[in-house]
Parts: sequence; C-alpha cells; structure tokens
Amino acid sequence: MTDLSVRSLSDSVRQERVDAIAAFGFTERQARFLVYVLVHSGVFLERQYRSFAGIAHGQKTHDFLRKLVGRGYATAITPGALHRGRLFHVQYKPLYQAIGEPDNRNRKPASLGRFVERLMLLDAVLADPRFTWLGTERDKLAYFILCSVREGMRKDEYPHITFGEIKDQTVRYFPDKLPIGVEVNGGRRHVFVYLITRATPTDFRLFLHRHGELLRTVPEWTIRILVPRAFRKAVALYRYAIRDELATPLRPSTLEELEWLFRVQAKAKAGPSPDPTLSQAAMEKKYRSARFRALRRIWEREGHAALRATLSHTLRDRLEIGRGRIEFVALSHQYLQLASLVGVA
Repeated sequence: MTDLSVRSLSDSVRQERVDAIAAFGFTERQARFLVYVLVHSGVFLERQYRSFAGIAHGQKTHDFLRKLVGRGYATAITPGALHRGRLFHVQYKPLYQAIGEPDNRNRKPASLGRFVERLMLLDAVLADPRFTWLGTERDKLAYFILCSVREGMRKDEYPHITFGEIKDQTVRYFPDKLPIGVEVNGGRRHVFVYLITRATPTDFRLFLHRHGELLRTVPEWTIRILVPRAFRKAVALYRYAIRDELATPLRPSTLEELEWLFRVQAKAKAGPSPDPTLSQAAMEKKYRSARFRALRRIWEREGHAALRATLSHTLRDRLEIGRGRIEFVALSHQYLQLASLVGVA
C-alpha cells in the first residue's frame, strides 16, 4: 500500500468527501467543515465554524447558516433564550450519502445531552491539527485492517460489541463512537479520545478492555481523556481505573480464582475451588472492587480469552517507557446553557 493511500485512509475528512459536499453549492472551506461535522458529531455551534474558518461573526457566517437551514440541510435548535445561542443539527440524508455514510447515526435526532457531548468531541478534533482523525466505524476498520497495524490481527480483536443470539448476531465495531487520531507526517502515535460522561469510571474500564488488544498493537499511543467542568472532581477515580486496567497486570492465580468465581455465580460448571480455604462468600468479598465487577461483565460477553489478556505486561511497559501516555484535558469552551446535560443523554 502506498504512503498516499495510507494517508487517505487515516483521515475521515479526505478530499473526495470534501469535493462531494462542495457539489451541493458550498465553498471548499464550508465543505471541509461540514465533512468534519458529518463524520464526528452531526451538530455544531456557530463559534466552531467561525473558529475553523478564521472569520468573525458577520455576513459570511450568516450566509452559510442561512443556506444550511433554508435548504433543509440542517435544523437550528434553540435550547433556551435566543440570545444564549443555537446549535445546528445537520440531518439531510443526501449529504451523508455523498460521503458514503447514509445510515450514520449523527443524522438522527438525539437528546440535547447527547448533542452537547458531540459538540465537545468536535471541539477536540478541530483543536489538534497534529493528527488526522478517524470518526466512523467503517473508516476505523479500513485504516487499522488495510494498513496492517499488526500482521494477522483478527477482526474480532478490534473493539466491538456483539448483540443478539448466536444465529442472529450483530457486531458493532468501535461502538464508543469516539475519534481516533493518527499522527501526521509519518508519526507513529495514535490518540484514543475518551469523553467523561459519568462520575464513576465503569464505562471507561470497559472502554479500556475493548481497546486493549489494539493498544498492545499500535507502536505508540495516547489516551486523551476530555473532562467537562462538571466532572473535574471525578479525575481521581479515572486515574485509579487507569492504574488498575493498564498498569497492574493480574497474576495467573488471581485469574484462576476469578474465572472459577464467575462460573459459580453464573451457575455454570466450575469444578473445585482453586483455593479450598476460601468459601464462595469469601471469594466474592475478595473480588468485590470496581475492577473485578468490570471484568465480570467482560467475561460474560467475551469469555476466557478476554480475561487472559489481563495477564499481559505490555500496556504497563508501554506506559513506563513513554510509548503509552495518558492525558487529562479540561474542557473550557461554553456549550450554550447545556453543559449540565452531559451524562444524562
């Protein structure tokens, strides 16, 4: 695969998509911004367009927004008093079809809380030009599979969630719908963005497990954790979760006890306890922390193989030598009067 094709695959906002949106009557700059919106959020604020375009509030901004709304390409949503601002939801299906994403969920209605979360993610993407950004399930799979991040990596090792019964299963890859950055100019680092939407990191622990095999595979990575103002006090709990999930591999004996306990709790065939001195109740008390509750959920979905991954020292070693990094980024932008709705979507 050529360097040119790799660069194209590493960016959801690629030129052919910009050209396809420009064909609807937009300038190059307007079309490029709209592709960012289509693949990363579906919604935007006027200030985000002005910042992207490098222009002040005025006739050019007014004309762009009037065209979007007047032609039915976007809906203006005023969540409170008009002077507090509006957000714009781009829902016109032909625009999504033009970039090869006709069924993208960004075009569908959502709660205001969900819209605000997407606005935060759009800000994070637009703020860092050191990376190109992957936004859709299809783009992420194409990049990581076709660019051969690791020879022979199975498709089921990529982040995914499986729904339904065995005979009628749906597999959704990269289900968190969060941006992944690829360092420009041939850099090796990848950025995995996570937005805090809960005071406790239960979902974050599952996110780390889902991405574990990919993190063990890419050469260098950063987990960039976006912190809305309402969740700044939760950062300590997220640091504990990182210590548990990335920096503290399990011992084989611990894994053996956990799997026995999970099988007993699920009323599955378990065999004798690996530690005859501990009753089931004692074992449950020993393994009652948030880390092990998350592992139980992973085991229920993915089975023994998912637990075995917790024995690996690779992620801890990456952190120690700087090939793995953790960043907490406080979000300082204003999001109309809706920031308090994050986490209640």
